[in-house]
Amino acid sequence: MSIRSILKTRGELTQNSSAKCPIVMSTRIRLARNLAQYPFPGWAKKTQKEEVLGKCLEVVARIPKIKNPAALRIDELKELERQILFERHLISRELSNEPEGSGVIISANQACSIMINEEDHLRIQVIKNGLHLKRAWNFINSVDSSIEECLDYAYSEDLGYLTACPTNVGTGLRASAMLHLPGLVISGQMEKVVRAVNQLGIAVRGIFGEGSDASGSFFQISNQQTLGESESEIVKRLNSVIGTIIECEEDAREKVLEDESVKIFDKIGRAYGVLKNGHLLSSSEAMNRLSLIRLAVDFGSFPEQSRFLVDRLFIECQPGHVQFKANKEIDTTQRDVLRASFIREALFDLPEPNFDHITR
Repeated sequence: MSIRSILKTRGELTQNSSAKCPIVMSTRIRLARNLAQYPFPGWAKKTQKEEVLGKCLEVVARIPKIKNPAALRIDELKELERQILFERHLISRELSNEPEGSGVIISANQACSIMINEEDHLRIQVIKNGLHLKRAWNFINSVDSSIEECLDYAYSEDLGYLTACPTNVGTGLRASAMLHLPGLVISGQMEKVVRAVNQLGIAVRGIFGEGSDASGSFFQISNQQTLGESESEIVKRLNSVIGTIIECEEDAREKVLEDESVKIFDKIGRAYGVLKNGHLLSSSEAMNRLSLIRLAVDFGSFPEQSRFLVDRLFIECQPGHVQFKANKEIDTTQRDVLRASFIREALFDLPEPNFDHITR
């Protein structure tokens, strides 16, 4: 499967799915695993990394749960192709920057990807639309078990699964959800929420994980502890915290509508005007404007089916995707022009916001 084929395929995050929900865009489970007989990738020689890559590709290709997988070597991908995979959350920035002896296997629906020779020999991840941590865990647990039947994992009876970074030792599990929290951002409550969940051992990051900003009011909420808790306990605890954050966001939206309705309607109206008529849009501005349109969909100001279109544009407005659309090398300003153009086209049939029937 080529990058062009991946872009043409409606993946888990870009398909029109009833699993979408107003606040939780997606959930993800990731497992870190290593092979017992090889050094961690950071210490491995090139020949050892190639051996690991060959073994993992052979095993993963036979797993029934992963339908019609695409196996890609990172060193055979152009920088732009790696950027697109990163923007689709199919590979990490670290894997993109370390092509030697590394690869990725991606399921046809892009719901499952397995990175090989990133920080660990295997980084298995499953993404689901909406809030479905348990479903994601059940799926990835089955995939992990199938791999473990064929490969000898590095495991300690005392510590659990051994990983390159000590913070992943134990279950090797990172569970996360991508939340859209404009109510908390607009009302100035986000910092308070971040402090509260940090005290519970939960991390809050931007849309592309550690080190990224929260463009579009999107925040990635994930567990930090992997040792001392079972996988089911981690998933249950994170689910509980996410439920609380959702309640806080709902309350914040209610308060904004009660106290500052004119202000929020003005923001939505301006976002609509810029997206429908603008001719220069940076990726950051596009994300922030689209975030307000998504919020208006939640309020009932736009048709519910608009949510799918907006969520797809969140991904397609990223720099790598825009560059790929150009089919040639273009500079930042040209990307901003092209981004504005295809967003205008995509939103051509979007009606004006209706603020008379707000759903609270």
